[in-house]
Amino acid sequence: MIRYYITDRQHAGGIEPLLAHIARNLQDGVDLIQIREKDLAVRELATLVERALQLPNPHGTRIVVNTRTDVAMACGAGGVHLPGGSITPHRIRKIAPPDFVIGVSCHSEEDLLGAEEEGADFAVIGPVFPSLSKPAREGTPRPLGLDRLANWAGAVRIPVLALGGVTRRNAPLCMRAGAAGIAGITVFQS
Repeated sequence: MIRYYITDRQHAGGIEPLLAHIARNLQDGVDLIQIREKDLAVRELATLVERALQLPNPHGTRIVVNTRTDVAMACGAGGVHLPGGSITPHRIRKIAPPDFVIGVSCHSEEDLLGAEEEGADFAVIGPVFPSLSKPAREGTPRPLGLDRLANWAGAVRIPVLALGGVTRRNAPLCMRAGAAGIAGITVFQS
């Protein structure tokens, strides 16, 4: 099972507590950590990424940066995570190191098929269940459910990670439905 921790410093209580969560997840051997601090200025984001990369990493966890390929590459991160509708993974591969991983967020089967065709290494789909870290708002996508997760995961060869409301209790249900792993904030900060 691929374990993909997505950071949220507001949820963690600030930068220092967030770095403590990152350090704990590095020690626990999660597979990927996405630095997803969308509202940080570029310099602050780069500093956070550099600090995360300096933490002991005994299991070789890859640290990826949300959206900012430039920051990821400048800091020596292991990859980037792209929101839907971003520049294609194929274009990033032209300038990225050979082992640079590229993940893509997908909210439809069409997005997922496109991510695979464009050369993504993995896709994160969701929400599978109601979110634990984000309050429901008007326009928030309805949870996909396990049946749709199974259908979408079966439609592609790239690993599909389940996001949204995933807990230690329901993670096995996602795996049985065909997910290659789980992604989230709360499940890795509790």
